[in-house]
Amino acid sequence: MFDALSDRLEAAWKKLRGQDKISQSNIQDALREVRRALLEADVNLQVVKDFIAEVETKAQGSEVIAGVRPDQQFIKIVYDELVQVMGEENVPLAEVKDKTTVVLMAGLQGTGKTTATAKLALHLRKLDRSCLLVATDVYRPAAIDQLITLGKQINVPVFEMGSDADPVEIARQGVERAKAEGINTVIVDTAGRLQIDQDMMAELARIKSTIEPDETLLVVDAMTGQEAANLTRTFHQQIGITGAILTKMDGDSRGGAALSVRQISGAPIKFVGVGEKVEALQPFYPDRMASRILGMGDVLTLVKKPRKKSTSPTLRKCRRKCCQRSLILQTS
Repeated sequence: MFDALSDRLEAAWKKLRGQDKISQSNIQDALREVRRALLEADVNLQVVKDFIAEVETKAQGSEVIAGVRPDQQFIKIVYDELVQVMGEENVPLAEVKDKTTVVLMAGLQGTGKTTATAKLALHLRKLDRSCLLVATDVYRPAAIDQLITLGKQINVPVFEMGSDADPVEIARQGVERAKAEGINTVIVDTAGRLQIDQDMMAELARIKSTIEPDETLLVVDAMTGQEAANLTRTFHQQIGITGAILTKMDGDSRGGAALSVRQISGAPIKFVGVGEKVEALQPFYPDRMASRILGMGDVLTLVKKPRKKSTSPTLRKCRRKCCQRSLILQTS
């Protein structure tokens, strides 16, 4: 999904090749290319401005590293800033000791929220955490049936009261059931709309006030690009979120959502959906995502291992196959 962004960033590195050091004058063309690359990837404009300002400051203040070209050093600075913007490290889902953890799922219709709810339950099951799903979407046709079907598929029970019940009451009783049965985590799937409206936000606020969740996760479609930032801002201001799940990361996305969500809300991206199958949910690691954006593949994992005097055949093969820009990471 990041091919176009990686190709555009390649133009930035070329601007510095042949230079003997990074300077105020020769960095401007490279920064211009990075700015253009991020905007074309549909990253939020304010996020782009802040990102470029930070990279420029750090590049001009960076010390020359022996044996490292300026373009390689610049890549390392951009990489570090990408990791910073996306949250630095993986933030796992909360688990409250000695009581049921309550997770509230929020988002617009069409983002894959109900599927993400089931995917999250399966992920937790693999961690030996028992789950209960609660179906409160009484508005979308077959939404409750969809969650029941997914629950059977992953062997997780679903609490529902039909489509005529009050969503707030469904959520309340579902959470009470989970607590009474000693279930580790209860995940409440809520209704979405085609666009944000006050009825939707008011109902979501009532549900949150009633069940007092330990996590409020916003499900965001990665393909919405810059609109993801506006969505995140609205939900965070009106409801308050503790994290996000980016869905459809395997699609034809330009990557803007991954760089905008955390910066706009301050809440971390906790998981990413990478396919339609119920197993296709992965914890979000900012360093790995930054490596993908820069087209570095898995070389980061290799170069972070303690280096020995003799280079392993695997690493030698990787160095031959990987782009030279990955060499800068070996100095960190």
